Amino acid sequence: MMYWDGGGWAWMAFMPLLWIVLIGLAVWAVIRLTHGPSGGAGGRGETWEGRERRETPEDILDRRYASGEIDTDTYTEARERLAAHRPRQQ
Repeated sequence: MMYWDGGGWAWMAFMPLLWIVLIGLAVWAVIRLTHGPSGGAGGRGETWEGRERRETPEDILDRRYASGEIDTDTYTEARERLAAHRPRQQ
């Protein structure tokens, strides 16, 4: 009767579950804080009247040109190709 403390077996069963929950909450909090409230890793979608707007190919091309990833000739050629393959608005 020396090691009996009235319910020690219940704590032994409960403690691993408690640690799993605590570690899961910590991982969730880190992911939530690093990815922001939008939930996406990319986070490039902008909100417009309550809806998320996806980047168009032209937006991506403009951003890459502005950041210096592509030169003027490549930008102009890609813009022309995109315009040629875009369906016409009626």
